[in-house]
Amino acid sequence: MTKAIDPQTLDGVILGFDFGLRRIGVAVGQTITRTATPEAIVQSRDGKPDWEHITRLFETWQPQAVVVGLPMRLNGEEQALTQPARKFGQRLSGRYHTPVFYIEEQLSSIEAEQRNAGAKNTTQPIDDHAAQIILENWLDALTTQKETS
Repeated sequence: MTKAIDPQTLDGVILGFDFGLRRIGVAVGQTITRTATPEAIVQSRDGKPDWEHITRLFETWQPQAVVVGLPMRLNGEEQALTQPARKFGQRLSGRYHTPVFYIEEQLSSIEAEQRNAGAKNTTQPIDDHAAQIILENWLDALTTQKETS
């Protein structure tokens, strides 16, 4: 049984994931500035992530923790990808011995498309930008919790 970690005590790099069956967006953030940037898009085949790519990301960034977006319906109910995303987070925790936090997410891909509407090449996947939004929302929630404590 793993010991629960208070996210307020984290100090360093955090990886954020936007889980999908074909592509997984990855963002890198850090707790000091509470900012995140798009980092990579990991390919998946038949719902199986490219673990070698993910391992390289962990080796490069050595994150203190991981945030996985849990896709939810607008009414807050679980949807088809909620459990696979949760299972993906559990696998990340088991493989990399890193704490995993979840945040409910809705419409992060649409928000990423809107943010990138002015970009020159809008045909590129935006999964990494969706991961950035997920991670920024989690970091913002940490800030809000700290201010209300």
